[in-house]
Amino acid sequence: MLNLTLRNIAHKEDFSAQKDVSLRDVTELMNKNGKGVVVTGGASGIGQATAERFLEEGARVVILDRDSDALDKMLHRFPTIEGLVTDIGDPEQVEAAFGKIDRLIPDLEILINNAGISIRHSFLEITPEEWQQVIKVNLNGVFYVAQAAAKKMMNGKGGVILNMGSTNGLVGTPYYADYNATKAGVIELTKSMAIELAPKVRVNAICPGYVMTPMQRAEYTDEMIEKVNSKIPLKRHASPEEVANLFAFLASSQAQYFTGQTFVIDGGEICGGMASR
Repeated sequence: MLNLTLRNIAHKEDFSAQKDVSLRDVTELMNKNGKGVVVTGGASGIGQATAERFLEEGARVVILDRDSDALDKMLHRFPTIEGLVTDIGDPEQVEAAFGKIDRLIPDLEILINNAGISIRHSFLEITPEEWQQVIKVNLNGVFYVAQAAAKKMMNGKGGVILNMGSTNGLVGTPYYADYNATKAGVIELTKSMAIELAPKVRVNAICPGYVMTPMQRAEYTDEMIEKVNSKIPLKRHASPEEVANLFAFLASSQAQYFTGQTFVIDGGEICGGMASR
């Protein structure tokens, strides 16, 4: 794949006239040197892996997270990353954070709208407080952050917004009715944003299946994880770094024609409805 451009593939008759794309060329296409990136939920799990990936590619990274202890640890490990303690479900905190982001990264070009929570309960046991809590972060928070970032991008040079969905927003799964509802909402929000913000801002949703994050470990026993893995065609959870790789690609110049789409990264989980059985 590294020796072919998309143009090579589309115009095979010109193949001999095309210069090969070297590893260095591909690296340049993926490079985000100096670009301003915000990652929500960036102090752990997928968000942490994504922040690290963008930092490696030369981006100026600001992470938002409501866990001040985890945020401090992340900033200690990576002194060049900026961090803001923020509850994205609170619109006033989001507004304050983006006011500070203006000074930290004047040209915001990439938003990884990753933060989310889940509470594993049967539908009949979900309390109104739990329902509101999950919606506050997973749907309201995604909206608040996306809108704040989009305003900056539309008034600037444009950009890319990548919202965190889930395979739970595409298929029914037990014990996560509130979580599932919010992720389905994020997917539809993404499509609407993509239409309204084009062509200046690209918007896509990333829908992971099972990922081995701290949140997953807290909710699942070893036996539960083994049972889930047995139903996934690739027989394992994804790593946070694998999801970060997808974020990095979709935010790069190699993905300039992708918008309004839902990208599933699940090891084949939903292709046969395996994990919902």
